Order: sequence, then structure tokens, then C-alpha cells
Amino acid sequence: MNKPTNITNNDWNLLKQKYSHNLDYVIKKLNQDYPVQYLIGNVDFCGNQIEVNENVLIPRFETETLVEKTLNYLKKYSNPRILDIGTGSGNIAITLKKSIPCLLTAIDYQQKILDLAKKNAQQNGVDINFLKKDILKEKLQEKYHLIISNPPYVAKSEKVDPQTKYEPQTAIFASDNGLIFYENIIKKSVNHLLPNGFLAFEIGCNQANDITKIAYKYYPNAIIKVEKDLTNRNRYLFIFLTGE
Repeated sequence: MNKPTNITNNDWNLLKQKYSHNLDYVIKKLNQDYPVQYLIGNVDFCGNQIEVNENVLIPRFETETLVEKTLNYLKKYSNPRILDIGTGSGNIAITLKKSIPCLLTAIDYQQKILDLAKKNAQQNGVDINFLKKDILKEKLQEKYHLIISNPPYVAKSEKVDPQTKYEPQTAIFASDNGLIFYENIIKKSVNHLLPNGFLAFEIGCNQANDITKIAYKYYPNAIIKVEKDLTNRNRYLFIFLTGE
């Protein structure tokens, strides 16, 4: 059976191994734009194997760069306290925990999401405190050196890749033109960010100005940096309370 044109040779080989007796099923799903990552069952994220299913967003390469940039800013901290909001598969939290000594808490709003994240943490040999918490409805408790999030940020009117219809829509789309989670997280962070702490976000490529305004509303004296992804689009926003 010939390889479909929309997947890599490596992915095809993995699928042939996993579905050796049912490749017709694989071809049918791929022709329906079903994500190959869900068929394989895992992705490589910053060199870590992360299991994925339809309960969580598939980690993207843009988020790898968020983690890389954040790790660079974390170099000056010793055993920082970190909060990952909307952890999903746990990809960000796991990579940070494997990269540096830190105290890491990760939250999401559904138990089935946290169950997968916990499984991924266990398989990657890291200890993370996972909590069931809806950031839009519940308060934060502790204080942190870093609050990091790749929240839902696509406006509900925006067109997206057809494959994303199989991913949890609540992990993609957000109200208030895609800004509701940024406003909520930044507002709640005011009492839960340590004096020398910072926030790190992945953002939509056209949202930098709006999120910068939100950030200055709650942190008028902060240093705010907007940084680009590998395609030269605005993709990351950092809010530093006292500079780098």
C-alpha cells in the first residue's frame, strides 16, 4: 500500500508498525484530515515523547520555542517555583522540569486531561504537582517566579486548519476575540507572582498589541517583550516585573 502524500516517511513507517493489519483504517482517517499524531499516539516535543489523544491539543513546534526562550530567562533563578496554566498533555511542564531543578505545578480544568498529563510525567520520570482548576472560575493559591501558559487564543470567527476540528475546541478557541485567557491570567497573577518573577505566553501573531495593553493595565512598570517564532511572526510575550 502506497504512502499517503500528506505524511512523512517516518510517520508512515510508525503507522505501518502500529496498524499492520488495519492500514485501510489509517488511510480512511488520513483522508478525513484526521491528525497523524493521534493515530501514532505520541509526539516528540523538545526531545521528549509525549502521548496525545483527542482530549488534548497536539503540541506544535512554536511551543518548543516558547520553552526554549523561557529556559533562557530562567537561568538566573535557583530552583524556581513555576506554574503552567492549561497544561494539556503536560508538554511544557515536563520539558521545564526535565531541563532545570524547579518546583512545578500544572493545572487544567478536566480530570481526563490531567490523567494524560500525569501519565506523560510518569513516563518521562518527572515529579509535577497536577491540580484540577479552571483558571476562568477559580483563584490561584501560591506565589511563583514564573507563570507560563499557551492558552486558547484563536478568535471564534477565525478560520483554522481543517485538521484542528478533531482537537478539543476549547483548547483552540477563546472569547473576547481570543483574549479572555490572557486578561484573566495576567489579572490573577498580580497577587501570585513573586517580586522578581515573570509571565511567559504563546500568543496569536496579531495579538501582541492587545495583550501588551492588557499587561500594562495590571503591570504599568513592567518590562514587556514580544518575540518572534521561527517564521518571523510575533508569537511570544514576556512580562518581567524587574527586567531580565
